Amino acid sequence: MALLRASRKDEIPPGTIREFQLDGKNVAIANVDGKFHCINNICLHRGGPLGQGEMEGDCVVCPWHGWTYDVTTGKLQSNPAIGVDTYPLEFHGDDIFVECG
Repeated sequence: MALLRASRKDEIPPGTIREFQLDGKNVAIANVDGKFHCINNICLHRGGPLGQGEMEGDCVVCPWHGWTYDVTTGKLQSNPAIGVDTYPLEFHGDDIFVECG
């Protein structure tokens, strides 16, 4: 599994989400009250960039059409049977690493 450095913790303040390109994978890392979560950045609806969306608690709202995903599970809020992939994170000091596998 590839473990890739994405960011420093302080670059993703609580209540925000940011997008990253890591070795060809498009991911988004969210900070929910100091706890970080990583999901696939591509909305299932029309491919919108989830990392550009607004956070509402532990959910991100796609900026294109409003689909809402729980960043802790990747599941679509309106239909938890589907969702985007999630990726494990590791922390080395203040650096965030994503296991992109």
